[in-house]
Amino acid sequence: MRRLIDDGGVSEDRLPHPATGEHFASPVEPGSGWPGDPADDPGVPAGDELALLGAQISTCRRCPRLVTWREDVARGKRASFAGEPYWGRPIAGWGSPDPRVLIIGLAPAAHGANRTGRVFTGDRSGDWLFASLHRVGLANQPTSVHAADGLELIDARMVATVRCAPPQNKPTTEERDTCAPWLDAELALVSDRLEYVVALGSFGWDASLRALRSAGWEVPRPKPKFGHGAEVTLGAPHGPVTLLGSYHPSQQNTFTGKLTESMLDDVLGRAAGPG
Repeated sequence: MRRLIDDGGVSEDRLPHPATGEHFASPVEPGSGWPGDPADDPGVPAGDELALLGAQISTCRRCPRLVTWREDVARGKRASFAGEPYWGRPIAGWGSPDPRVLIIGLAPAAHGANRTGRVFTGDRSGDWLFASLHRVGLANQPTSVHAADGLELIDARMVATVRCAPPQNKPTTEERDTCAPWLDAELALVSDRLEYVVALGSFGWDASLRALRSAGWEVPRPKPKFGHGAEVTLGAPHGPVTLLGSYHPSQQNTFTGKLTESMLDDVLGRAAGPG
């Protein structure tokens, strides 16, 4: 049920979170208690650089077009989600802080992560991705509904190249470059034990190569070509890391059969190793 709050003369329509029932505005105010909100003060222990980075990412407003779009979507909502609040903020990386596998995607979906506040959660792409991660042993359950559903990644972490939902899922080159330092910073904090980087789609592939080269990794030239199942060995400071390419689990790819469950399982299974 909708609950109208009068806060200092400003009326806000607050709706219950589907898991906790607590009411939130759309977009969600930083530090207001949303499950998994990296900007909640108790969630940022002193000295935890990764948690601090997540908090900074989740409150970023560097790209005016993306800020307007993500917040307009959060206020307008899709009819099927009209009774729940939308996150409407940037999406921090999520999963193990010391991963062996890093999954890099494009950007949050307008009614997926932009609604739930967790990367790849609440849309059809996430349904495919987490089901596959569970089948190969990198997730504790096959479903991803909201940020309080008990889902955990096993030895893996996932990030979006662009942290805000873009119109038509197409960030501009300027927006991509403005967001790139967040990926660079996250890689610097989580890469010490990486063995595999899985790039979803050509956008994720190119962003991975740019970020890893920027971090000082040895990346072959000319630039390795993207393709489903593509595999490249990169030279990280701690040793060789394998970059794997997969078609993005978008509805366009899964509905047409360009990407099948077995194809996605094959790539993620290679990253997971023998089970």
